[in-house]
Amino acid sequence: MRKFGLIGYPLGHSFSQKYFAEKFSRENINDCLYDNYPLKHIELLPGLVAGNPELYGLNVTIPHKTAVLKYVDVTEPSVDEIGAANVLKFRRTGNDIEVYGYNTDVTGIRDSLLPYLKGNIRNVLILGTGGSSKAAAWTMRQIGLNVTFVSRMRKGDILSYSDLTEDHYRNTDLIINTTPLGMYPDISTRPDIDFKLLNEKHIIFDFVYNPEYTSFLKAGKERGCTIITGLKMLHSQADRSWEIWNDPEL
Repeated sequence: MRKFGLIGYPLGHSFSQKYFAEKFSRENINDCLYDNYPLKHIELLPGLVAGNPELYGLNVTIPHKTAVLKYVDVTEPSVDEIGAANVLKFRRTGNDIEVYGYNTDVTGIRDSLLPYLKGNIRNVLILGTGGSSKAAAWTMRQIGLNVTFVSRMRKGDILSYSDLTEDHYRNTDLIINTTPLGMYPDISTRPDIDFKLLNEKHIIFDFVYNPEYTSFLKAGKERGCTIITGLKMLHSQADRSWEIWNDPEL
């Protein structure tokens, strides 16, 4: 039996286990299991891997996407540039375990956004500074867009929410929420942007997928924004994870 799973903390919001269980049932995959492994501290990862010899791969979520890199032996180039990984693959030879790190967030982000990106899209506000925000920034720059980070506290080139002016909103085409604000069970929370300054020219994209329509997206829709939920991103990055785990060349 091959085992896969998800590490992070907490994991009560995650749909990944349900997604893969349905995938295995639908495709008659009977030799695989997918479980949640709630790790409060990333230092517990080596013990989890060593103690589960049938474990072949893991997805990585909040808050471990950056810290997990200290346990990765081989990375794809995008991981090094982004500074975060959300997929691990284990190659076992006897008692030796080699850990490979990948970032499938970039696949999910690109697949979700490309249908909405027209020629006039230039400037992006990325809300949050964690591992997902790094993947978002890397993907946006690959597309050729200008990125500004926004967080609760101003630091260096990172703006605080209170730093945002009418000009920032006027000159921004796309706003991406990479924070967990609005995630189940705290569904009433949302990033502290000024929704009154949003209109139909804005595209807003929320990485949170549980609930699918977050407080952030609902507030944007009320202002006429084009909204993109996190569900497409979840499905896209999950499918890419499965490809990585099953491709002997990766």
